[in-house]
Amino acid sequence: MSTLSYETERRPPNNAGLHRDEVHLLSLLATGLPIESVARRLNVCPRTVRRRCRGVCDKIGVSSVIEAVAWAARRRLI
Repeated sequence: MSTLSYETERRPPNNAGLHRDEVHLLSLLATGLPIESVARRLNVCPRTVRRRCRGVCDKIGVSSVIEAVAWAARRRLI
């Protein structure tokens, strides 16, 4: 795989199409709450929060939750 194709694949899409609950998840994480606290607030288990975080990261083309939060903040979603 060439470097150019990798960069193209990882670039966030113009319209990521995040759902309201995904934006809410990012806003909770942006406050600095640990995964366990976010899970309690959402009434789910921490594993579910981690899975949803991976899904959001994949959807917007970033590799970490920190990048996802920064991405959402730059777009004024959170």
